[in-house]
Amino acid sequence: METKITIRGLKFYPVTDDRWDDFEKLFGQRGACGGCWCMWWRLTRKEYDQQKGAGNKKAMKNIIQSGATPGIMAYVKNEPVAWCSVAPREKYPSLERSRVLKRVDDSPVWSVVCFYIAKEYRHRGLSVRLLKEAKKYCKTQGAKIIEGYPTEPRKDLMPDAFAWTGLSSAFKKAGFKEVARRSETRPIMRCIIR
Repeated sequence: METKITIRGLKFYPVTDDRWDDFEKLFGQRGACGGCWCMWWRLTRKEYDQQKGAGNKKAMKNIIQSGATPGIMAYVKNEPVAWCSVAPREKYPSLERSRVLKRVDDSPVWSVVCFYIAKEYRHRGLSVRLLKEAKKYCKTQGAKIIEGYPTEPRKDLMPDAFAWTGLSSAFKKAGFKEVARRSETRPIMRCIIR
């Protein structure tokens, strides 16, 4: 469970081409988690496995260099410390194929699918802040609904590596409400952007 500890000097920015070096620095040599480079939801499982590591890194760099904004990053003193992947749901084909996370209705939504937080900044409430900033960003893009697919662990603690879609408690703190559940541990949560 996250506890609120003040992190001074936090700033948030959409990830654009001029921030690629920061994105690469945050994700490190391993691509955040085992060569993912936040491509899990953007590919078929076969494609993901075939290009895991360097191929996923190149694919994400191509997305960012194309002018698309795949998410936002948090900074402390000009150092990247956290990432939140947020984009229109259509940008995540793997999400579209999920039976558990299939669409709730025909409403156009923006989806938060992934977080990556530098180890020293975990368990400090940063995912809640990222969600609030994601809502602000989505509003500037004309979004009306933002949706997330967090994990709701059966136990109070779970390894950080398994919390990459976020925890339902963080989404609740950021103003999201559960709108569907097709799995014991995977609610679909939404926030209407006003």
